[in-house]
Amino acid sequence: MSPLSSLKDADDKAFPPEERARAASRSTWVSVVVNVFLSLAQIVSGVLAHSQALIADGIHSLSDLLSDFVVLLARHQAVKEADEDHPYGHQRFETAASLALGGLLLAVGLGMLWSAVHKIEAHHDLPQVKPIALWVALGALVAKELLFRYMLAIAQKVKSRLLVANAWHARSDAASSLVVAVGIVGNMAGYPILDPIAALIVGFMVSRMGWSFAWDALHDLMDRGADEQEVMAIRETLLGTPGVLGVHDVRTRKMGDMIIVDAHLEVQADITVEAGHDIAVAARDAVMQDHRVLDLMAHLDPARRPDLDHKTART
Repeated sequence: MSPLSSLKDADDKAFPPEERARAASRSTWVSVVVNVFLSLAQIVSGVLAHSQALIADGIHSLSDLLSDFVVLLARHQAVKEADEDHPYGHQRFETAASLALGGLLLAVGLGMLWSAVHKIEAHHDLPQVKPIALWVALGALVAKELLFRYMLAIAQKVKSRLLVANAWHARSDAASSLVVAVGIVGNMAGYPILDPIAALIVGFMVSRMGWSFAWDALHDLMDRGADEQEVMAIRETLLGTPGVLGVHDVRTRKMGDMIIVDAHLEVQADITVEAGHDIAVAARDAVMQDHRVLDLMAHLDPARRPDLDHKTART
């Protein structure tokens, strides 16, 4: 399952920017506090206990702090009102921040891979890991899993792709802590190479997650449309508007966590311009109220002769 698939619920209502900003700030500051303590405990314990895997996991937690501040900055910018230079608002600042977060994770993961490979090459000289490293790794596993569940619940509530990305970052941390714990157990059992192998696996997991987030954000910046389920729900809302007899050429593009929609509405051919305008306004109000739609651009066609000469795919 894609980390961002949890947002593909077309029935959820849109949340006001202020509420989304408060939720983002609250969950992110909780993450900051947790990661400050975890990164310090893991790095210090890893050095004292001679665990390369635990140090790598601590660096991973430290990268979380950077990503948390990226989220805070992005939310601060994204809630700004539209202006002359940004007539559709600043929602894509979130998408750009997701791209930066993915790049950060990818860079951290590649650094972990590089360090782990060197440790594996010299594994005969590695000392045995002390038991305290195992207890710290298990404690970090529990803390990160609880943090993930809390952050994902908030992200799904307000339908934020950036918060979902940050939540799954915490889940990747929990998975990496599990791998670290296994590596430490193996080292303590007389297989010292398992500790740097665990660090290698952690580096791969972080790199893969970073690539996934960066690639997904890049597609959103290139005007990727909403998923089919959400487009169909928007279409049904348009069809439910009084006066709308048909809908075609529904096109969407992402604007951060919001969606911009273009649609052709089929209405009676003999109504006045004013009546057609009122129908278009009602359709726009309906989709903006029931969906994560930032704006709707409606084109009116006569129902008896709809404008079907466009080369775009029908919806």
